[in-house]
Amino acid sequence: MLGFLLARAGVPTTVVEKHTDFLRDFRGDTIHPSTLEAFHELGLLEAFLALPHQQAPKLHAEINGIQTTIADFSRLPTRCKFIAFMPQWDFLSFLAEKANEFPAFRLRMGATFAGLVRRGERVAGVRVVDGAGQEDLIEANLVVGADGRDSRVRRDIGLEVEDLGASVDVLWMKLSRPPDDAVQGMSHGGPNQGLILIDRGDFWQCGYVIRKGGFAETKTAGLPALRARLAAVSPLPSARFDEIKDWDQVHLLSVRMDRLKTWWAPGVLCIGDAAHAMSPVGGVGVNLAVQDAIAAANILAGPLLSGRLTDAHLRAVQKRREFPTKATQKVQLMMRSKRKPGDETKSSGPPAFLRAIGRSRILPHVTGRLIGLGFRPERVKI
Repeated sequence: MLGFLLARAGVPTTVVEKHTDFLRDFRGDTIHPSTLEAFHELGLLEAFLALPHQQAPKLHAEINGIQTTIADFSRLPTRCKFIAFMPQWDFLSFLAEKANEFPAFRLRMGATFAGLVRRGERVAGVRVVDGAGQEDLIEANLVVGADGRDSRVRRDIGLEVEDLGASVDVLWMKLSRPPDDAVQGMSHGGPNQGLILIDRGDFWQCGYVIRKGGFAETKTAGLPALRARLAAVSPLPSARFDEIKDWDQVHLLSVRMDRLKTWWAPGVLCIGDAAHAMSPVGGVGVNLAVQDAIAAANILAGPLLSGRLTDAHLRAVQKRREFPTKATQKVQLMMRSKRKPGDETKSSGPPAFLRAIGRSRILPHVTGRLIGLGFRPERVKI
């Protein structure tokens, strides 16, 4: 998104992607109203929504055995009052296709980051290695690390990370979805919100919360035990879980919550998960990253075009996006259950914050705004 916006403004931009395609399962497939509004501002919304997707105008959770609305997007001041579920490879391919229409944009697939290039105290580019093992130097007035929670850019520059802790991991799976299954956009099932079901049209995307670092223990217990645990908290027929026949069908998401104390150094800036890894609660990570990209483009495009980029501009990006990051992570921590998965010694049930939402007519609209738009939503200004 940042490459698209900068190139649209006329800034020569190279995006480096280590893979040769975007085909990754469960990379974050939620496109929130804030991102859809940005596509409207860019004149791309109609073309984007022509891609196959599902729409969720509300999010639901099972609380004390009752399906309850925990987020309602119907009152948002946006064109799209829903979350769109779309495979991330379609999302990224769409952005890449549109970005390639700009002469200033270049996308290098299959190019692996090999290190930062420094000129004195300042980062002046990156070294990349292509699929044939050939190393190349890309000089740049600014390097942006948008390479995720395991960012090699932030590690190479030595930026300090503040770990907020995480007590759970998530196992992602696919299950078939016959036409007679009940329709639900996104749901947290079970008395402890241990199961996540996302209706993807022709299949269910199923997430199961486990204790942090507990995947090896889960595998040792065996697939039959996992299938039984899933069936116990799912509204789907228990026989549906017999479709999980191999551990290759089970994908581990190692949950992490952290943020950089400083997002930048001279000549380099981190955004998205590279600057702040989010919990999967609310599925806001992709959309927070898109908002970072819009803010960064708004602030940096002019200085980059005129050759006047300074550290103050990089500091301004962090200042603009730090409050939304901290506020969102605070809400995610509030929504996290104190009870550890598999711990039967404590009383069951969802967090008090979720129970309060379930009892209220107003709070689902509040959480709908927090999830759908977030704190300080950005507008495209370039």
